[in-house]
Amino acid sequence: MNKSVGAIVCLLIVILDIAAGILGIEAELAQNKVKHLRLLIFECKQPSHDAFVLGLAAASLLALAHVIANLLGGCICMFSKDEFNKSSANKQLAAACFVVSWIILVVGFGMLIIGAMSNSKSRTSCGITHHRYLSIGGILCFVHGLFCVSYYVTANATRQE
Repeated sequence: MNKSVGAIVCLLIVILDIAAGILGIEAELAQNKVKHLRLLIFECKQPSHDAFVLGLAAASLLALAHVIANLLGGCICMFSKDEFNKSSANKQLAAACFVVSWIILVVGFGMLIIGAMSNSKSRTSCGITHHRYLSIGGILCFVHGLFCVSYYVTANATRQE
């Protein structure tokens, strides 16, 4: 029973991250469909409501996948480098995946939010281009899924040691 629950949790995390990645890429495509005038690094464009909604949905799914992975994976705490060096390989890998997943979450979530907010209705002015933020944030969602599943699996293996 425990292995089947673990497989379902891993599948849920992957599905949420894949959905977030697809929504981020779709938001980029919706953003590129609106009229815009570009001059070097500055551009004037109309905001895309579809890109705004898809970008926020992608950021929400990314955050939800991260919360599920961290709540169900548990906490792998290490307070010193000496403790890290003395711990098992599973615990070291879990800690590394935990840190990397947080870094990817912060960068990916930030890019999705910046891309979505650049398409907010209140942002109809000209400014520096925000190209590729949504698609890069979407791609980071896929990478986030890999590290969150790795964290969940290694954290559970550490608890069983």
